[in-house]
Amino acid sequence: MSVKQCHHHGGKKRKIIKRILIGLGILAIIVLLIFFITWAILQPKKPRFVLQDATIYGFNVSAPILLSSNFQVTVSSRNPNSKIGVYYDKLEVFATYHSQQITYFTVIQPVYQGHKDTNIWSPFVYGTNVPVAPYNGAALSQDQSNGAIGLVIKINGRIRWKVGSFISGRYHIHVTCPAYIPFGNRNSGIAGVVTGVKYQLAQKCSVSV
Repeated sequence: MSVKQCHHHGGKKRKIIKRILIGLGILAIIVLLIFFITWAILQPKKPRFVLQDATIYGFNVSAPILLSSNFQVTVSSRNPNSKIGVYYDKLEVFATYHSQQITYFTVIQPVYQGHKDTNIWSPFVYGTNVPVAPYNGAALSQDQSNGAIGLVIKINGRIRWKVGSFISGRYHIHVTCPAYIPFGNRNSGIAGVVTGVKYQLAQKCSVSV
């Protein structure tokens, strides 16, 4: 084979490879375009969370303003989408008081939530001798006198959407559930929390994704 024929053969081969690459690129663009159009039409809705109840097993404040708490909450999550599933890859539950975290993180096991499905979790959240800011210590004493305490149950984690066989990347999810729980009332002669009692809350939570 002459040098001229070699160059001709090599040039033809490069043209074929170039056409194949262009074709693959166009195919990839078409697939992505179809996905984004489908995604825009479906418009995934955020899961809906409800704090159903809370059972208090311990809530004690000791000097110098250390808080020990132990309670169980029941939280439900509903997927409002009819064509989109949700993977809960990581969920951590904890409680806050006046924006200060007062319990450790409790992990909820990963789960897949199908179309229009509802999941219910009942995790225990607790903290032992958690330091409380002085101004929050004063607020706790006041709440105890008033007979109720306002906590916020929070759930942070990561989720993925499932559309057909396609699974999206991970998104952060933040859930905030106000919980107004009856507390000991010194004026009525009761000090501290009445333990082991389940308080029905049925409180809707705010969700951001």
